[in-house]
Order: sequence, then structure tokens, then C-alpha cells
Amino acid sequence: MTTSLRSIVFIALATLSLASSGLLNSASAATAEDLDKDARQALQILYKAHPLAQTMSSTAKAVLVFPNVIKAGLVFGGSYGEGVMFKGTKADSYYNSVTGSWGLQAGAQSYAYAVFLMTDKAVAYVRDTKGWEVGVGPTVVLVDQGLAKNLSSSTLKDDAYAFVFDQQGLMAGVSIEGTKISLIQR
Repeated sequence: MTTSLRSIVFIALATLSLASSGLLNSASAATAEDLDKDARQALQILYKAHPLAQTMSSTAKAVLVFPNVIKAGLVFGGSYGEGVMFKGTKADSYYNSVTGSWGLQAGAQSYAYAVFLMTDKAVAYVRDTKGWEVGVGPTVVLVDQGLAKNLSSSTLKDDAYAFVFDQQGLMAGVSIEGTKISLIQR
């Protein structure tokens, strides 16, 4: 195994191990102010790339923003990031996003994602669960370029809409299915 492959495996396993043990939360946690600032900047990037997202923000009950999720893997992989739930323009609460995966994968990347929670039921579910696994609970629609062209404020009928954006690095594909989102203290 080459040095770069060993590094990728180490990063993936370390991310999974630290995230599952909770050590990543406290060891590398950003301050609330840093998270707020980064999440607001990420939203501006999203709004420039997808004007529909900005339109959705005006009717969403809350927006959950993860400005910097790190993903790495070689067969086994993991991702971790911290984010903010905004209600209107106010930062309401803080969350982490953890995913473990296995299969045909190699590489590392960073990306951002935002979930627009369109109903009070979806907001309550995220707040009240001990950890929301995306794909269980409120219906989440992943908005891609094709779907974005067909959505309008009058056709939004699901509980939540997610946008993945600002991808950087060398890893094919991003999915938030199976991601666990949990409340953290900041």
C-alpha cells in the first residue's frame, strides 16, 4: 500500500473513530461565532449558485447549514462536520453531521450542505431526536441541477430539501443518505 493510500485509510478511520467517540466534537470544535460566520458565508455561496435556495429560505421554518464537511475513504470511509440551525436570521442551535460508509470509494474531499426544513414537524423532529438519521423521519429531497429547474415556491411539498455544494477534493459523489445529525453544545 502506498503512502498516500495509507494516509487516506488513516484519515477515514480516524474520522469515523473520533466522530463516533465524540472526541472530534470537543477536540476540534469551532466556536459558536466561527460556525455562525462560516455557515452564513456558505449560504451566500449556495444562494449565488442556486437562486431557488434563497427563495426557499424565506418560507423555510429553519435552515440547517454544514459549511465544511470532510469526507475520506478507501473502501471504508467517513465524514464529519459541524453546523448551525438558523431560524430566520438567528442562530438557534448547533449540530454535527457524521456518516460512515463502505464500498467502492477512494479519496478525500470537503463539501458543504444545507437542509431547508419546510415544516414545523420537521424542525421538531430534528430538535427532539437524539440523532436524526437522514432517510428516517422527515422526507428529504436532495436538490440537484435537474430538480432545481422544476421546483418553484408553489411546488414545494416535502418536509425538507437539501443542497450539497462547494465540493472540493478527489472523491466521486456525495450522498447525505444515512448521515446522522445530532445536537451539540456551543
